Amino acid sequence: MDLTLSPAQREVRDRARAFVRDVLQPREREFERAGGRVPRDWGTPIRRAAIEARLHGGSFPRALGGQGWTALEQVLVHEQLGQATGGLWSYIPGAYNALIHCDAEQRRRYLDPSLRGERSGSYAITEDLAGSDARTLLSTAVRDLATGEWVLNGEKWFVTGPDDTDFMIFHCLARDGEDLQPTLFLVDYDTPGVRVQADPDYTHTFADRHPQFVLEDVRVGASAILGGIGRADALTNEWFVEERIHIGARCSGAMERLLEEAVAWATGRVQFDQRIYDFQGVSFPLADSAADASAARLLTREAAWLADTGADPKVVHAKASLAKLFASEAAFRCADRVVQVFGGRGYMRDTAAERYLRELRVDRIWEGTSEIQRVIIARALEKRGVDRVIG
Repeated sequence: MDLTLSPAQREVRDRARAFVRDVLQPREREFERAGGRVPRDWGTPIRRAAIEARLHGGSFPRALGGQGWTALEQVLVHEQLGQATGGLWSYIPGAYNALIHCDAEQRRRYLDPSLRGERSGSYAITEDLAGSDARTLLSTAVRDLATGEWVLNGEKWFVTGPDDTDFMIFHCLARDGEDLQPTLFLVDYDTPGVRVQADPDYTHTFADRHPQFVLEDVRVGASAILGGIGRADALTNEWFVEERIHIGARCSGAMERLLEEAVAWATGRVQFDQRIYDFQGVSFPLADSAADASAARLLTREAAWLADTGADPKVVHAKASLAKLFASEAAFRCADRVVQVFGGRGYMRDTAAERYLRELRVDRIWEGTSEIQRVIIARALEKRGVDRVIG
């Protein structure tokens, strides 16, 4: 395995780095001070700049209007995106990878405008009583034999999307004869029967909101089915694997920024007639986080490399879980250490370390908790073999 970056890969990484430095980071404090409640057009300049920088739709083929990045190139970009707080990368036009399964009409209505920055979708899976165990989902789709329409009912929690989100991918059980089959539906927010039940605030200040939706007798045509009846679990798993790798990459990027700011501060800050960096109580925790950051980066890039080289999808799944588990927990440790290095200043919201301390906590929960990642890894050790999981 050779992870030496090619000139093209370095160019993609550097383009993303410049975008984060010049476009996203300068707006972090303004976004934080607004509590994330910004006008709807606040993110418009970011979307435009992202398109100009050719960072939109990174994972989608060029034939569909995306950038056609490999999994490793996606990781290189997300390592840079993770160096911005506030989740401001959510304003970059894109779409959940399930939309690659759109038919021509669905592409025209949902995917194409999403990649142009005109629409944005959310993924509605979690429910009040169904979190990690998707087998207990209660949301349903029942066909009305008289009209041919599907009638959707259910309550969804943590429906994540930025401020311009206007449709969801609704994961439910479709009744097809006597069977209930997991199926995805594309549902516009303005469809009769769709309503927001709550839009709570969370620990982090983030570009994405996570409202709760209720769908009551929502009627959609068969044209709303995404990818076919019974394919929801497979398509959602594709998203989970991709997003877990992205989370690992963003966490390693966050650690890079945290370490850069901590080292700069600690080598310039003098107490007791010497730099605080010269106290082992300051520098050793940073050294530990440097080891964590390096390991997280290698784990994440390896998972992407395996995906690109056609490795067994089950092994890639386990590797993605390894990357997410380690990187998310290491990044939170790093943020906690860096807050301590900054002392009282580290507890101020104008300091990136304080924002990261709140933001990185959720990476151990969403897209599969750390406990779920351990279940996946443990099963892979048994079924795929230790050598394939850690090799």
